[in-house]
Amino acid sequence: MVYPLSRENLCNTVSGVVSPLLANLFLHYAFDQWMVREFPNVPFERYADDAVCHCKSQSQAQQLKQKLEARMKQVGLELHPKKTKVVYCKDDDRRGDYAEVSFDFLGYTFRSRRSKNRWGKHFINFTPAISNKAAKAIRHKSRDWNWPLRSDKALEDLARMFNPIIQGWINYYGRYYKSALYPTLKCLDRRLIMWATRKYKRLRNHRRRAAQWLNRIAHKQPWLFAHWRLLYAKA
Repeated sequence: MVYPLSRENLCNTVSGVVSPLLANLFLHYAFDQWMVREFPNVPFERYADDAVCHCKSQSQAQQLKQKLEARMKQVGLELHPKKTKVVYCKDDDRRGDYAEVSFDFLGYTFRSRRSKNRWGKHFINFTPAISNKAAKAIRHKSRDWNWPLRSDKALEDLARMFNPIIQGWINYYGRYYKSALYPTLKCLDRRLIMWATRKYKRLRNHRRRAAQWLNRIAHKQPWLFAHWRLLYAKA
């Protein structure tokens, strides 16, 4: 069936065993140039071995998927059997019901979300936000910093040590639907609370008191930590 008003995304991952650099060069020939030649009206994005193709109908997406399977077989590769899928970009203009309505790409999850336009009216938009996998990676990375064991450091020292990395996360994952990043950034404050309970005797074994202490500082000095500027700075 053809859905002329719908927009389908064919998300595919090509699996191989060559190095990333050689894979990128090879896929430029095996995928990029082939797409331009065989499907010139289908826009696509590719990063390394991950790609998203924007089709105008389900039938076009299915046709492309079949052709891609044959193309990859021709050059000795294969599409990832689980990650390759046709995704329906559901929003206010596309309200059909399909099994696949979201996909991950470059650390973002693309799916239907409630958005607000410039006039304050809410609507459903198909848009990206930080993926669960990326958020989990941030939490694991921040845990590896061993905040409670850095009781020899001042709060300003911790800010200088970790702000460049935190700001990098904000710059990348806060580019779209920034509010989805907030819960992950707040986990950094929980690490700081643990640090405070180890550093200050008056806060030891008093996590609630430490949280209140940190909250007061965050509101007074929101410029101290990169994520505080986002969470606590007044507009």
